Amino acid sequence: MAYDGERVDTAVLDQLETILRHVQEELAAWRARALKAEGDLKEHPGQARATGPVRHDPEVRARVSDVEQENKHLKQRVEAARVRVGELLSRLTFLEDQAREPGGGNGGGRSGGSAAGGRAGGAGRPEDGTA
Repeated sequence: MAYDGERVDTAVLDQLETILRHVQEELAAWRARALKAEGDLKEHPGQARATGPVRHDPEVRARVSDVEQENKHLKQRVEAARVRVGELLSRLTFLEDQAREPGGGNGGGRSGGSAAGGRAGGAGRPEDGTA
């Protein structure tokens, strides 16, 4: 039944759009932080070099450590989101291919095919609408 496939595709696309929106928001936040840091450096060029070796107080060292940990965590989250987006794109491609195949890809029958039954979440239901 093509309509069920369209609903699944819409749900997957909605999920993908949500993930991409979150990744885009994180990227925008990091970009803003980078631009602010660049602006700070332009306002105070050479300040650290003019005083000789930099000796950070414990608060600065703690903040640097926190920022490094946050950076590591955000990189992991971005990578996890990237992997999830890839998985969703693969699933969407699979669902689109299944929707295009006559008879669900099982040699022309109307049962939906064995490959779709376990992966597409309901794609193996009978097409007569009695499920």
